[in-house]
Amino acid sequence: MSLLTANDLAKSYGAIDIFRGISFSIPQGARIAIVGPNGIGKTTLLRILVGLEEPSAGAVQRARNLKLGYLPQEAALQGEHTLWQECLSALTDLLEMEAELARLESLMGDPHQAEQALERYGSLQHEFERLGGYTYETRIRQTLTGLGFDDSDFNRPLPQLSGGQRTRAVLARLLLSNPDLLILDEPTNHLDVNAVEWLEGYLSQWPGATLIVSHDRYFLDRVVDHIWEMNGGGFETYRGNYSAYVQQRQERWELRQQLYESEKERLLKEVDYIKRNISGQRVQQAKGKLRRLSREVQAIERLGFEALQNKSWLAISDEIEISAHPMGVEELERRVRALRRPQQRPPRLHLHLKAPHRSGDLVLRTRDLVIGYPDEGKPLFRAPDLLLKRGECAAVIGPNGAGKSTFLKTILGQTPPLEGEVVLGASLRIGYFAQAHEDLRPERTLVQEIEAVAPNMLLAEIRDYLARFMFSGEEVFKKVSTLSGGERGRLALAKLSLAQANLLLLDEPTNHLDIPSQEILQEVLADFQGTILLVSHDRYLIDALATQIWEILPDQSALQVFQGSYTQYREFQQRQQEAESAKVALTPEAAPRKARPTPLSAEEKRRRQRLREVEERIAELEGEIAALARKLENLPTDLAKVQRLGSDYARCQDELEKLMEEWEQLHLEVVPE
Repeated sequence: MSLLTANDLAKSYGAIDIFRGISFSIPQGARIAIVGPNGIGKTTLLRILVGLEEPSAGAVQRARNLKLGYLPQEAALQGEHTLWQECLSALTDLLEMEAELARLESLMGDPHQAEQALERYGSLQHEFERLGGYTYETRIRQTLTGLGFDDSDFNRPLPQLSGGQRTRAVLARLLLSNPDLLILDEPTNHLDVNAVEWLEGYLSQWPGATLIVSHDRYFLDRVVDHIWEMNGGGFETYRGNYSAYVQQRQERWELRQQLYESEKERLLKEVDYIKRNISGQRVQQAKGKLRRLSREVQAIERLGFEALQNKSWLAISDEIEISAHPMGVEELERRVRALRRPQQRPPRLHLHLKAPHRSGDLVLRTRDLVIGYPDEGKPLFRAPDLLLKRGECAAVIGPNGAGKSTFLKTILGQTPPLEGEVVLGASLRIGYFAQAHEDLRPERTLVQEIEAVAPNMLLAEIRDYLARFMFSGEEVFKKVSTLSGGERGRLALAKLSLAQANLLLLDEPTNHLDIPSQEILQEVLADFQGTILLVSHDRYLIDALATQIWEILPDQSALQVFQGSYTQYREFQQRQQEAESAKVALTPEAAPRKARPTPLSAEEKRRRQRLREVEERIAELEGEIAALARKLENLPTDLAKVQRLGSDYARCQDELEKLMEEWEQLHLEVVPE
């Protein structure tokens, strides 16, 4: 059964068509991503699906009682209530059930109402437990923590949250509301890597359907199994994740090229036959071919070469109007020769990064380096002695605010280190891509920005050059202050490609770029003959390029170096976690003896003793709750006894919740033995 169906949707604003011919259905449990270039209408389509905009043509059908959750790119939250209360608003049904259970418990003491209250209490209590009524606070806490909120944020009023935090708050509320269909527009925009990985794990286990628009290719690899590529005339559907889509798309492009070449060759041969025989002995055969080719060429001009392969003439005639009158031979030949290759790819960057001057083998070395600002009182992190050689790519990763951009500025000499030194190699020409594009001046036009780095280029050359970065016509005279984030990123890349650098320092270069532009940038960087120091949250780009991973660990105020790709680094971390888990699981008898263990402090002994007591009490409570649940399933006739059972059950659940919270805190505080 389909949760949502779209039939021949179209959207236009005045004379401008955004998209047309969009038809699809979303089944239960679907995992679908919509991809396509910026401006193709992905966000507009999502807004139509959820009912925030009306289509210009077509219709959307939603299943009866469909529970739909929608995350816009920039979420708006109203009110003065707290983050915790916002999450509770997703659980109103549970809260009403909880209040009703409390009311029924009070009624059980009234002999006139006890029997009716008892009957209602048993069924409602079972449903309350099934829906997670006794664990919803734990779920809220886990969701908020997973999305990057601290405990101190839970009771902050919404007006005190930043724009990114508000979007994450809406996402938390949506996940807790457990909708049938979750529609997410760029859900990873305001998440750091840890939060994105948590969301990936959550969605992989979530039973509902998801429809996602995202530029995060690694995220799409982990959470979807169908890709819908959007173009102005509809969708192309691909099975599998993003990597599978890239491979299948390339195969389709190659097949279309082969089809174009073979079909055009066939058509020209047919035209040649007609020309040779239209006035000869085989005039009837030639006229028959002329009528048939006239229809075929009209269909190809309107629907493409694939229409003749995949559709019957009846279906084609229903879709378009084809003239029954044959063309003249000369007109037929002209129109066959004019048939164009299929437009496979969206408009794309024509980016070239060359390193005309070879650097020395040693590009970067640090000694005793400490990164930070003198007025902050403590360093951001200390780095081991780093070494970057020619041709390598080091990816700097870590949470927001860890100091990644500050590290790049220290390498550039814009921010002095607190301690230690940075040594740059010989014959270096550095190209720097700043995350906030600080090198772009708001008052300048695009032409003036290019003139600043290439003063010898003529205006016509600058216009042609900017066209390679998808700036056409009068757009080249727009001021930088009017550009979108994606446009500023493309302009910064245009300037970077003129730098003739052999060392690239890139700070979030794929921010605001659509997927086609990300793919081009990745291809260009992979072919770059120089050295790259990359700061990015784009795990797909990192995995494709990095030969070293430098991860900043804020809780340790340290930078950790790993020699290898991102995938290898994640596998290394997974092995470490498994080894730690196995170590914890060892019994005291199986664990190897330690020589002269460090004596425990009195406080540590107290914490360990309390942890053992909490674990024992949790086990006892779980047994008591299971026994009470069995008794409540077969209610006794004694109303007073039933009332006691209900009260005992609620008391045990409440105590268990509190102990689980204490256990989590103690588990973090206790030093491993």
